[in-house]
Amino acid sequence: MNEITNDKELCDRALDALHDVDDPEIGLNVVDLGLIYQLDFDRDEHKIYCTMTLTTQFCPMGESITENVTRCLEYTFDGFIVELKLTFDPPWSMEKISPEGREFLNGY
Repeated sequence: MNEITNDKELCDRALDALHDVDDPEIGLNVVDLGLIYQLDFDRDEHKIYCTMTLTTQFCPMGESITENVTRCLEYTFDGFIVELKLTFDPPWSMEKISPEGREFLNGY
């Protein structure tokens, strides 16, 4: 993820946790796939604003993936409310996959 955030410390913690959320069809986590576009935090209001995408608008696992991202963030940041925004602008592309993700996928 090109780190777009208002709180690097919390963003790093969130991204670390989100490495455990996989796209079940691909088997790669949402961070290395490049699905997380932005994470902003409001410490006073205990809110997390997550902007993410899916590999396609018609991803059959989309609802499961977004629910797992929300649950992961809520678990990691106990007491925070997650507001997740799904966007397809810009659309996801293979170029968004991290070097670690490319290495993982090339093993298959």
